[in-house]
Amino acid sequence: MTERVTIRPARGEDLDAFFAYLNDHLSDNGKGSTALFMPMAREASRFPPQREGAFRTGMETSLGQPGWRRLWLALDGDVIAGHIDLRARPEPATLHRALLGMGVQRDYRKLGLGTRLIGAAAEWASAYARLEWIDLEVLSVNQPAIALYTSCGFVKTGEIKDLFRIDGESLSYTAMSKET
Repeated sequence: MTERVTIRPARGEDLDAFFAYLNDHLSDNGKGSTALFMPMAREASRFPPQREGAFRTGMETSLGQPGWRRLWLALDGDVIAGHIDLRARPEPATLHRALLGMGVQRDYRKLGLGTRLIGAAAEWASAYARLEWIDLEVLSVNQPAIALYTSCGFVKTGEIKDLFRIDGESLSYTAMSKET
């Protein structure tokens, strides 16, 4: 199924469809057999409208400037099957690093698409952006994601115990990094 999926950089005109996909994707957060993957209550798992503006602005911000962001979409025809984004870290002395965020739509999980998305972003980070490190934070209960990141060369760099209290659960955050 994923062999027909193409990965390409997102354009401004893709963002409305991306935000609709993202809200559908977030509706799976911690439901059924899907691990909690975003630090938000299960019933409130939506992309906040106020963050859409920051996302749009980040896409237009030049690489190396505070707040830059780049997004790639995995497309099966016109259907968004997954996404990955890299964004500037907020600290001024971290221009050589980026933060990663990603997701795969429910029908495309466990088919290798996550590995392909990470590969595309890592290649861009190294060859084009000259970034030396990609960092990420993942809920420690999200073992499928941690396994994916580990298989793609990310190494655990730390864990913050009991960082979140969501739906009555104490949840930790795992930090991971990959040298490009």
